[in-house]
Amino acid sequence: MKTRKIPQRMCTGCMEMKPKKELIRVVKNEQGEISVDVTGKKPGRGAYICKNVNCLEKAFKTKKLEKNLNIKIVEEIYDKLREEIENE
Repeated sequence: MKTRKIPQRMCTGCMEMKPKKELIRVVKNEQGEISVDVTGKKPGRGAYICKNVNCLEKAFKTKKLEKNLNIKIVEEIYDKLREEIENE
């Protein structure tokens, strides 16, 4: 039986390749709205972050999420991400 390929994505905080299922996706849709995509299926430009507070802090300090999505990200999105990570 053939083994299935596991999709890999890069974390914007630690810059490591990890399986897509282990990461949280942040999405910018066509209207320019930013949201946290838990399912990983929303349409739009996506950036991924580890389920680790240290990676989130590093991405926040270096503004990597803003650079990847080409938009200013408000503090509420970071708070929502932090809440999502702590609930895991």
